[in-house]
Amino acid sequence: MNGRNPIAGRTVEQTALVSLLDDVEGLASPPDVCLRVFELVHSPNAGAADIAEVVATDPNLTARLLRIANSAFYRFRRKIDTISRAIMVIGTTELYQLVLSVSAVKSFSGIPNELVRMETFWKHSVYTGLVARALAERASVLHPERLFVAGLLHDIGSLVLYHQRPQAMRDLLLVADGDEEVLYEAEHDRFGFSHADVAALMMDEWCLPEELVLAIKWHHQPGFAGLAALEAQLLFLAGQLVNESEQGNFMGSPRADVQVEAEMLAMAGLGEDDLFAAFEAAAEQFPSVLESLI
Repeated sequence: MNGRNPIAGRTVEQTALVSLLDDVEGLASPPDVCLRVFELVHSPNAGAADIAEVVATDPNLTARLLRIANSAFYRFRRKIDTISRAIMVIGTTELYQLVLSVSAVKSFSGIPNELVRMETFWKHSVYTGLVARALAERASVLHPERLFVAGLLHDIGSLVLYHQRPQAMRDLLLVADGDEEVLYEAEHDRFGFSHADVAALMMDEWCLPEELVLAIKWHHQPGFAGLAALEAQLLFLAGQLVNESEQGNFMGSPRADVQVEAEMLAMAGLGEDDLFAAFEAAAEQFPSVLESLI
């Protein structure tokens, strides 16, 4: 925690962020299918069949959702072979968040980037989501699957910065030398905002719940997340763990010097045993979930 005032320069930051996203055609707003599913999920007159009908208009989305539903992520004993059945067993809200996740992966994977291997980026994102969800389960968080969505999308703003500010980000990546915390600080110093701010603004436009938007915005500084402090802490801890791993680290090589603060563990109601257990659970789910999404 560096004590930066989260309010200072807010107007300038927002103006700069909006300008940045205005240049990224088609990404600041969610695809039509997300909007239509969101509307149906919140409509008192819509049922599972109505939502399934909308999802069915996108065969690729349908196939990926069903692959996730039948992956190790859920461990259902019976095969889920229709979207209607998926809605019945996981609920409409969670289905929307999965629709958003799959759509975001598809949309943002289309941004050309010379600064990052997309495979490395999505491995880090998926692994972070899985670890965050596993930690949330151990912290007795209500609806822990929400943390998978937040973890999957927490760094999505980096792709926009890589694309829109390639030379500046090239310089900052050299300065960071694989350390996400250093990169976060360097982005603030250079732009007045970070990849986390970009991601939060986009995910707010994509109708992600407010607590997850706040968790994404403050996943490097959980103390500023207010009512979403626990979710932000879990994202932070998940990122720390994943950066120690071979498969899910930030820039292609694991960091051996990652330190998890005991105080943050205690605030989240977790112990070191929970970290190991969460990481093992995520590692087991990782191959099938990655294949389903990417």
